[in-house]
Amino acid sequence: MKQKTLLGAGGLLSLLIIWQLSSYWLSQRISLASTLAPLPTLDSFIWLIRSGEIFPHLFASLQRIFVGLSFSLIVGVPVGLLLGFSKKLEMWCTPAFQLLRMISPLSWMPIIVMLLGVGDLPIYFLLAFASVWSLIISTSAGVKSIDPQWLLLARSLSASKQETLCKIVVPAIAGYVLTGLRVSMGITWVILVPCEMLGVNEGLGYFILDTRDRLAYSELMAVVVIIGLIGWGLDSLIRWALVKGGK
Repeated sequence: MKQKTLLGAGGLLSLLIIWQLSSYWLSQRISLASTLAPLPTLDSFIWLIRSGEIFPHLFASLQRIFVGLSFSLIVGVPVGLLLGFSKKLEMWCTPAFQLLRMISPLSWMPIIVMLLGVGDLPIYFLLAFASVWSLIISTSAGVKSIDPQWLLLARSLSASKQETLCKIVVPAIAGYVLTGLRVSMGITWVILVPCEMLGVNEGLGYFILDTRDRLAYSELMAVVVIIGLIGWGLDSLIRWALVKGGK
C-alpha cells in the first residue's frame, strides 16, 4: 500500500513538472501562456474556492450527471436483464444497439438542440444516451454469469419471480452493474463539458467558455484541474463501492 502511494505521488509529481516545463516553453513564444503555469493556476484555484464562484457551476454539472446517470440506470438495467434472459431478444437487438453505441453522442447535438431546444433537457438526453450502453452490456453479462443451478433451485422451492429477482439475480449482477456504472460515469463526465456549451448559463463547461472569453486563462486551467479532481473522486467512490460489494 505504501509503495502504491509513493508511486502514485511520483506520477503526479512528474505530471506537475511536465506541466511547468511545457508552460515555460510556451511562454517563450506566447506571453499569455505564462498564466497557464501551475502557480497562477493554484492562485486562481484558491480564489475560486474562497470566493465561492465555482460552486454554482459545480453543483449544476453534478446535478446533470446525476440525472443523466439516473435515466441510464432506469433504462439500462431492465433492458440488460431482458437481453440476459432472452437469447432471441439479444440476437434481435444486438446489431441495432451496436450501431447506435458506436455513434458519438456529440454528433447528435445539432439534432437534439433542434428537437428539444437549448437548456438542460438536451444535456440530460445526451448524457443518458452516452452512458446507457455500458449499463446494458454489463447487466446482460451479469445475468449470463448466474449459475443456472441457482435459478433451478429457486424454481424447485416454488420461489416467485419477484423473490428470484431480489434474492438471486440482483445480488449476482450488482458487481456487474457497478462496473458498468463506473464506465458510464467516466463517459458522462468526459462529454459533460462540450454538452454544457449548448446555451446554458451554469456548469463547468459554460464556465470554461466564460473564462476563455475573459482571457482568464489561469482560471480556465483551475477549472480544468477541478474537473479532473471531481472526476477522479467520483470514480474512486464507485471503485470503493465495488470493493465493499465484493467483500
